[in-house]
Amino acid sequence: LPKVKNYEPTGTGESPLAGIEKWVNVKCPKCGGKAKRETNTMPQWAGSCWYYLRFIDPKNKKALIDSKKEKAFMPVSLYVGGAEHATRHLIYARFWHKFLYDQKIVSTKEPFERLHSVGLIAAEDGRKMSKRYGNVVNPDDVIALYGADTLRVYEMFMGPFASGISWSTDNMIGSRRFLEKIWSIKEFITKKESERVTRELHKTIKKVGEDIENFSFNTAISAMMIFVNTVYDEKVITKDSYKTLLEILTPFAPHLTEELWQQIGGKKSVYLSNWPTFKESLLVSDSVKIMIQVNGKIRGELEVKTGLPETEIVALALKNERVLPYIEGKEIKKTIAIKGKIVSFVV
Repeated sequence: LPKVKNYEPTGTGESPLAGIEKWVNVKCPKCGGKAKRETNTMPQWAGSCWYYLRFIDPKNKKALIDSKKEKAFMPVSLYVGGAEHATRHLIYARFWHKFLYDQKIVSTKEPFERLHSVGLIAAEDGRKMSKRYGNVVNPDDVIALYGADTLRVYEMFMGPFASGISWSTDNMIGSRRFLEKIWSIKEFITKKESERVTRELHKTIKKVGEDIENFSFNTAISAMMIFVNTVYDEKVITKDSYKTLLEILTPFAPHLTEELWQQIGGKKSVYLSNWPTFKESLLVSDSVKIMIQVNGKIRGELEVKTGLPETEIVALALKNERVLPYIEGKEIKKTIAIKGKIVSFVV
């Protein structure tokens, strides 16, 4: 293509290239006579059908892609796009890739291993955001008011990744308060923390790691919120545990976590630290909540030590103050105990 400052429409329906006469009018390379260059080019999406291949080998002037590099990197591990892409970019990219496979230019039949479609965020009025409706949310305005990390957390906490949902500026306050709590937690740093905080942290590490893999970002944030509330209840957390919290929060709120990481003496950058591991032994709670039913209706609950024998659990259920009015003076015809979950009496 010619090197020009800008391309301008011709007004005739022809390609903008048709208006660049010096480039269009040339000599025929075979006979030397007057000739014109072809001005019709491929549409934009034609390039987007194979860009993932060119990203791997962008400066190759001899081939579309080097075969060794293609085999090393393909197929693409994950494809994320809106649902509308299924009948646009995705279908065309697959069509082109299958053609390239037949031509032995690529080594895989499919270009993408895994697909996740992202839900559409509608405006506060429930309609699709559009300049025509005047309901577009400008991210710069949101960032100026709440900060970039609040925007990131809110977008991931709105709901399931694949579900459509309407924007709500009012609901951003919850995400902002969550991050403010993270900032304030450093006031609780101590040399020793409660067993409850330690157990909850390891449960949170497991939950957040799994949820990120499954694109369940909203429940990952919810798990971190539960942990933060636990710390506020206990008002203790070790520096190591606080660092771990920052590490699992980093994908969601990178600016805040990097700042706090530096403040509490973290080495280098939080992005260079390893993803934390959890201990299986700390995932099992030392107590469990048992629901008590009488004739199919919940009438009370018990919190008992994990592993307590079934006979002792039933005995405690029979003495429960909220259950007694429903069983006193009545014949218990049947007792059903489901380990770690429920005790049910039929009277």
